[in-house]
Amino acid sequence: MSGSAFSDLKRLNKKLDELLSTYENLKSEFQDLEKNNEELRMILHEREERIKELEIKYERVKLSGALLGDSGNTGEAKRKITELVREIDRCVALLNR
Repeated sequence: MSGSAFSDLKRLNKKLDELLSTYENLKSEFQDLEKNNEELRMILHEREERIKELEIKYERVKLSGALLGDSGNTGEAKRKITELVREIDRCVALLNR
């Protein structure tokens, strides 16, 4: 092997080592980002569930306020009660099938 071919091979080997090192670093970084992404998805899911719970509680508070005589929500309370009665009727109809 000539000196030029040997130095070219040595340079290529060095470049290959650098590429492998970069690949391993990027692979590790990708895994860290995937883990972080999954953690953030879990947090997002938990927050969405919490929002749903709070929305339900808010609706209950509005309904109870209307039932207690808060004049601003009386129409809302009547609408919600009608909606609940219809839902119950649908459930009874399904049970009777």
